[in-house]
Amino acid sequence: MLGLPESIRGCLFDMDGVLTRTATVHQAAWKRTFDDFLAAAHPAQRPFDQRDYARYVDGKPRTDGVRDFLASRGIRLPEGSPDDPPDAQTVHGLSRRKNEVFLRELAVRGVEVYPGSARYLRAVKAAGLVTGVVTASTNAVEVLAASGLAEMIDVRVDGIVAAGRGLRGKPAPDTFLAAAEAAGVPPVEAAVFEDALAGVAAGRAGGFSYVVGVDRVGQASDLRAYGADVVVPDLEVLLKC
Repeated sequence: MLGLPESIRGCLFDMDGVLTRTATVHQAAWKRTFDDFLAAAHPAQRPFDQRDYARYVDGKPRTDGVRDFLASRGIRLPEGSPDDPPDAQTVHGLSRRKNEVFLRELAVRGVEVYPGSARYLRAVKAAGLVTGVVTASTNAVEVLAASGLAEMIDVRVDGIVAAGRGLRGKPAPDTFLAAAEAAGVPPVEAAVFEDALAGVAAGRAGGFSYVVGVDRVGQASDLRAYGADVVVPDLEVLLKC
């Protein structure tokens, strides 16, 4: 009834864009951050757009997103340090600036849950499967609490956990593998649910049995190309499989 292979005992979900509608808030925050930076320092560059978000930023730790996007434009900045202020012209400074913009946007918009994802998550729990959230966000605790989904999540590996344990971010499989270990489920008995290309690639690289691509923005073919076994517009579709 879950649209998954019978061998699956655990489900590992990305948060932004899969369970919560915060991916649009992230994208808006990244666009504001990068467009302001480019306009001030590299005015000949075109603005940040949806394709940049999908290819270079979505699903990755913030500093990796900054590095990868700037590298795509041939721009290099000093690394700086995690203590850099948001106006510092460094990788860490831009990363902090983005997070401040995101938190302001989140305070205004709030946390919206995809209804189909909430129904699917309840069905997963009712079936007795272990659940986990695997996200690059350092605001996962606050977002999950505000969403009302926290009580249905057994394991959480977020940006704070990853930094503390030295785990590489997506597309490396480290965070998904850490969540599977914490859940007591081997990758061959776990499914990954992702809307980001980097996240789908991470699930595939980790040897997970089933990778579900969630297409919220019309990139179904790219999700399949990066390794999704199936692509759905909403998790509720799987309940009808």
